[in-house]
Amino acid sequence: MTLREQLDADVKQAMRDGNALKRDTLRMVLAAVKNKAIADGGAGHQLDDAGVLSVLAANVKTRVESARQYEAGGRPELAQKEADEIEILQEYLPKQLGEDKTRDVVQNAIAESGATTKADMGKVMKVVMASHKGEVDGKLVQKIAGELLG
Repeated sequence: MTLREQLDADVKQAMRDGNALKRDTLRMVLAAVKNKAIADGGAGHQLDDAGVLSVLAANVKTRVESARQYEAGGRPELAQKEADEIEILQEYLPKQLGEDKTRDVVQNAIAESGATTKADMGKVMKVVMASHKGEVDGKLVQKIAGELLG
């Protein structure tokens, strides 16, 4: 079963369960997946699992920023709704590596790419993100690479 098929099935299950938050969250993601597919290849084009994962990750990132803005604006109830949606979406994303594992991955990437200075950070980022797409936080990778190359 593809990730898109899983999302479709989970929307139907959420409808049967009366889980409006999950239903609505997954519907928004499916709409974003459809829009991305149309933008990439026109009507009738379907995204593969990697494409669906990138849409999911982008949706999580957007919701994290929205929650941060709601908190800053004194709207904790809206921030909580965003946090609940993030929790639903993260079920479909690969598990993120912790800081220690990420540090090991970055150290290996530095060795592999031959990076020696901060000017080589792009090489390190390229290696890490290609081999661990969706498993690592780009900002954390950048921070650790900066520390190790600095």
